[in-house]
Amino acid sequence: MSKRIAMMTGGGDCPGLNAVIRAVTRRALMEGWEIIGFRNGWVGVIKGDYINLDRQRVADILPLGGTILGTSRTNPTEEQIVTIADNLKKLGVTTLVAIGGDDTLSVASRLHKKGLPVIGVPKTIDNDIAGTDQTFGFDTAVNIATEAIDRVHTTAESHSRVLVVEIMGRQAGWIALYAGLAGGADVVLLPEFSMTLDEICNMIKARRATGKNYSIVAVAEGFKLGGGTVLQTKELDAFGHVRLGGIAERLCKDIEKATGVESRSVVLGHTQRGGTPTAFDRVLSTRYGVKAAELAISGQTGKMVALRGTDIVGVDFDSVITEQIDKKTGKPKLRMGNRSVPKELYDMAKVFFG
Repeated sequence: MSKRIAMMTGGGDCPGLNAVIRAVTRRALMEGWEIIGFRNGWVGVIKGDYINLDRQRVADILPLGGTILGTSRTNPTEEQIVTIADNLKKLGVTTLVAIGGDDTLSVASRLHKKGLPVIGVPKTIDNDIAGTDQTFGFDTAVNIATEAIDRVHTTAESHSRVLVVEIMGRQAGWIALYAGLAGGADVVLLPEFSMTLDEICNMIKARRATGKNYSIVAVAEGFKLGGGTVLQTKELDAFGHVRLGGIAERLCKDIEKATGVESRSVVLGHTQRGGTPTAFDRVLSTRYGVKAAELAISGQTGKMVALRGTDIVGVDFDSVITEQIDKKTGKPKLRMGNRSVPKELYDMAKVFFG
């Protein structure tokens, strides 16, 4: 029987990916398994483009950001799914470990539905994947965003300005919420909860009335102002997503016009998911990787590794997959469930607004 595990990383890069690759490799090698890594996400699986992974190849990659395997945002067609199945069989792959966010894992679930041996590892700085209490990369992103908010406080206060900090978060505002709380933002705006311009400006005016001549607004990129999100482009990517961006600049102009207070915007962008992972994310990624390898070795496929409380467990793909309508085709498709910020947590954060 073949004893070969394959890995791939898909979607946006994320701190902790290399830690997972290292952990899967080291744990599998202990049992005498062979490990390969497909290059550049699903593109590499489709093309059969891979590298061999051993102790030397994964040495010293634990603190590195990004992914040594490369990544891409590729959504395989049904014909390419067949090609993937053929390639895995030809290469003698016993189990494919797919490391990625909801897009990558939705493809993994499609493979699982077709009977292919797949294990998912949830990765996204957005922390919005259903079935797990936290994804790796989130802690690093929160720390980076918190430091940014800390730094703009002095400029905002020195110049009596409103500083609007745009933070990643397409559908879920976990990073903005945690960074806003940790950084002492005066208003936090999330995709999950609406707030009018008047409500935002009233909090800023109330602060000034008490002698606080500046305000920090933390806003997730997916926050809806005036009934819709702010787009960089209407073009859809391979998974049907539009590119968001510009909400901070839009808010900045609207706030200055409504309050007369000089306002500036700061967009953190890709700095939030670049660079070395925090210690927490290194450990979480390592635990995910070890668990993924152990599931593969024991033949427990069709599962996603997850953090539940303090335990790392395997949950069935079927328990975290929902059927949604594809924006490009209008047809049903399988997608990972979305994990949103709960109202009670946002209500707690509101204690510190204004």
